[in-house]
Amino acid sequence: MKLACGRHTLDLSVPRVMGILNVTPDSFYDGARYADTASAVAHAKQMAADGADLIDVGGESTRPGAMPVPEAEELRRVVPVIEALAADGLVVSADTRRPAVMRAAIAAGASMVNDVGALTATGALDAVAGTNVAVCLVHVQGEPGTMQQAPRYGDVVAEVREFLAARVRACEEASIARERIVVDPGFGFGKTLAHNLELLRALPQIAAAGYPVLAGLSRKSSLGTITGRPVLERMPASVAAALAAVSRGASMVRVHDVRETVDALKVWLAIQQG
Repeated sequence: MKLACGRHTLDLSVPRVMGILNVTPDSFYDGARYADTASAVAHAKQMAADGADLIDVGGESTRPGAMPVPEAEELRRVVPVIEALAADGLVVSADTRRPAVMRAAIAAGASMVNDVGALTATGALDAVAGTNVAVCLVHVQGEPGTMQQAPRYGDVVAEVREFLAARVRACEEASIARERIVVDPGFGFGKTLAHNLELLRALPQIAAAGYPVLAGLSRKSSLGTITGRPVLERMPASVAAALAAVSRGASMVRVHDVRETVDALKVWLAIQQG
């Protein structure tokens, strides 16, 4: 399976690692650490050197309880970083829900749009459809500010699968080719620990639809609940979760700890490939 990402193509016959680059002051793990362009670019280049296959640049936190930032501020944060990384030949993803930011990011050189809104915002489909970039469709229940207050599902796996299938259909009807589409069940986005574990166990069912699956569990609160560790001490749990996701069919994992995840995947692949 191959993913068409603008001027790049990702071979998904082996799992790929997406490095997280939050250029925000309020992200739950690395808030303010990479809020200026120079430090953000330097960190992205280090993640690439550590083995990241693409860099996911976000200028608005989507952590539970996060408040929206003005569109102009999101643009100010992400566009210079994307321009610098794309000019250096890196595969860049833009983590945004806003069509205007999608368009600016693509113009700056982004090869993927990673949208927690799954292109449901007015104009979002149009912002991506007329391009050649990839898109990651993420499931979320509610809005980041309130999504973790009381998430409820009748059947979380069935509802997430149905939502993602509907968004895939909307993309294909808008002429976004299937080889440009990735789906993400949205771990931690309007889900309890039980919901997250149920979805992780059911990843083979989600992957069976034939679209690459991205899993983002890195350092999230569910791992803290399981281990009792604060966010700064969740790297081993994050690597374990990434391996669990890949072993169940995820084609891509979105992580903070790139070098550790890449090394763990190398060992796992060596075992799998005999």
